[in-house]
Amino acid sequence: MRFRHPDGSTVHLAYCTNVHPAETLDGVLAQLRDHCEPVRRRLGRDRLGIGLWLAKDAAHALVSDPSALRGLRTELDRRGLEVVTLNGFPYEGFGAEEVKYRVYKPDWADPERLEHTTALARVLAGLLPDDVTQGSISTLPLAWRTDYDDERAEAARTALVTLAERLDALQELTGRDIRVGLEPEPGCTVETTADAIAPLTVVGHDRIGICVDTCHLATSFEDPHTALDALVEAGVPVVKSQLSAALHAEHPHLPDVREALAAFDEPRFLHQTRTATAAGMRGTDDLGEALKGDALPDASPWRAHFHVPLHAAPVAPLTSTLPVLKAALTRLVGGPHPLTRHLEVETYTWQALPAELRPRARSQLADGIAAELTLARDLLTDLGLKELP
Repeated sequence: MRFRHPDGSTVHLAYCTNVHPAETLDGVLAQLRDHCEPVRRRLGRDRLGIGLWLAKDAAHALVSDPSALRGLRTELDRRGLEVVTLNGFPYEGFGAEEVKYRVYKPDWADPERLEHTTALARVLAGLLPDDVTQGSISTLPLAWRTDYDDERAEAARTALVTLAERLDALQELTGRDIRVGLEPEPGCTVETTADAIAPLTVVGHDRIGICVDTCHLATSFEDPHTALDALVEAGVPVVKSQLSAALHAEHPHLPDVREALAAFDEPRFLHQTRTATAAGMRGTDDLGEALKGDALPDASPWRAHFHVPLHAAPVAPLTSTLPVLKAALTRLVGGPHPLTRHLEVETYTWQALPAELRPRARSQLADGIAAELTLARDLLTDLGLKELP
């Protein structure tokens, strides 16, 4: 979906396909048929943006076979779909029964991460619509915090510098400007937007910036305006933003709140949980850990890294951090000029929701994704953007 900003620029809205597990190119093609095109039809749109997640094997197939890349581009066009952004965070196995810490491997100290991201950039350059010259890729925020010493930090910095050089060369070759954004996430070396400023300033290249995920922003109790103002002041580009909402518990000390939270403690994904105390931020790596005894102080609200559907907040006594998303979006695109032109709804946890909330058929999932995009569209038009055909 495309929108005209009051300054005349185009802002793109997509939804991320990491909600549909696929490890191979055939799987990606099936996604377009079974999920993405049905969502587009529900929205009554001739064109729908999708943020493709391409696992290692799918990316390799596309970058090593020009005919396969042309075939994917043709299939996108045929189904009324377009791609300006990729999710390059998960490397493989995102649809596995247990993902947890595996999603952070390989990290940016591992050469495989550089090679994979380079492949994604080359693929994206071939998928961009003819009238679009800039593409974006989100990636993990350097590494998970453990086992990350000075030597690995230097390896990661060198890899990002090399990536920037390759992106420069790619633009010279193709005319396509591909940018990569580190996506701060609780528990990682770069947990907050503030954590991103120093390493990105050291890299010092406008093709390497930040991806602001509004669920992660909220989980870390960051104020959107303060965070985004600091990025602007530091000259760190917002490459893209993922529109998502975290799980919020206002009174985690109450038994009924604990019971409601326990329904979201599931085995597939990591749900880092945070609370802001007078002594500073406290947290656990997973929701189940927070719910055990006194692992986390419960005198203040808790937030958990669980991407809940944008249009359907959990029932009381829980809610979502949709207000944080709205505040962030106001700062991102509500001013005289947008801070980013790539927005991506990223609720990958539909099948991890409590059983009574999960979609039981493809049609229900498509309905839910369409409802999320409708909400995002309405937020954008309320900020003065005009939806384009």
